[in-house]
Amino acid sequence: MAHGPKTQEARRILTTAQQHGLGTRGLRSRAAGDLVSGPETLTEAELAANRCNFGADLIAHPLDDQYSKDRSPDWSKVTVPFLSAANWGGQGLHPRGNFEGFMRAASTHKWLESHGIEHWTHFYTDYGRNLQKRFFDYFLKDEKNGWDKQPQVLLQVRHLNRFEERMENEWPLARTKWTKFYFDFANGGLAAAPLTIDPARASFDAMGDGVTLMTPPLTAEAEITGPSALKLFLSSTTEDADIFAVLRVFSPDMREVVFQGAIDPHTPIGQGWLRASHRKLDAALSKPWRPYHAHDERQPLKPGIAVEMDVEIWPTSVVVPAGYRIALTIRGKDYEHACNGGKLSNFKNELRGCGPFLHDDPTDRPANIFSGRTTLYASKEQQPYLLLPIVPKD
Repeated sequence: MAHGPKTQEARRILTTAQQHGLGTRGLRSRAAGDLVSGPETLTEAELAANRCNFGADLIAHPLDDQYSKDRSPDWSKVTVPFLSAANWGGQGLHPRGNFEGFMRAASTHKWLESHGIEHWTHFYTDYGRNLQKRFFDYFLKDEKNGWDKQPQVLLQVRHLNRFEERMENEWPLARTKWTKFYFDFANGGLAAAPLTIDPARASFDAMGDGVTLMTPPLTAEAEITGPSALKLFLSSTTEDADIFAVLRVFSPDMREVVFQGAIDPHTPIGQGWLRASHRKLDAALSKPWRPYHAHDERQPLKPGIAVEMDVEIWPTSVVVPAGYRIALTIRGKDYEHACNGGKLSNFKNELRGCGPFLHDDPTDRPANIFSGRTTLYASKEQQPYLLLPIVPKD
């Protein structure tokens, strides 16, 4: 699922404003005095010939083909020391690369940090600046500042109104209790044990609000820190369907808990996306807690025939108080918080939970394929579930 045309237009403007070859028509660095866009001054025709239409290229290459592989990192070659800074609320852009890079890079000197709020409130001020300075001073200046004893993972664990700094030694956390919550369509619930029921199903408009399943009020505080995953059994009335999975939390009076994210002030707890025709897994890279999809072939649906799907939900962190409820919404379109979202000057859309990272390009989601009906299934033999990373206190 590609980002929408508004995002593509923003990228085009940034590219043309700073394109290499503007030469003397471009900006000059106030620090070094050099031309920002290179010393060569090209004509407008030459500049245009050197540009690609990034949005059109993405549409033309929907699979992980050679075009995509040429633009993807080879983690086995990443051997330099690095500090990767993630944001729990950056859903739709950076965090997956932060966590995948940390787990898969060949470097023996690698560290992961994850924070909340916008980057500039936390990581771009003293907390983040001091962390980066220690890292660079150790590796670039050979200062013996103790960085070599720094635990590999530093988390700002998110509570409803604060963050708790915590050092860890690995990701995901080794002590995680991977916990399944089973779908109970009849009661709109997430159950702690497999259901012994007759076959059940839930249908919704394939570009609609979908269905929401919710736990009873929690009897004790629960920390969710890590990646999550869904097991689904799904059919469509057409040859394809898009799934938008939203991990949510509700207060005892049923108000949804959202947070200030990296961009959007109404960011939900967690999100994941999968197109049904891209459900094929990469067996070598997939884990129960992080399904990894091959994206090397389309597997169209047969109308009305259910298929099995594993959906990744990006890493998150939240401590859910007793009395609150955990919920999962499975939608056919982007999450939208019920609010007046407000706007930023450089975005055209309201900020209602996804920032500018919307999946609304009609070329990518033609109505004749994605406007049908989606059905989710549950039975004794086919038990859909949400897998959550519950971190015990002790």
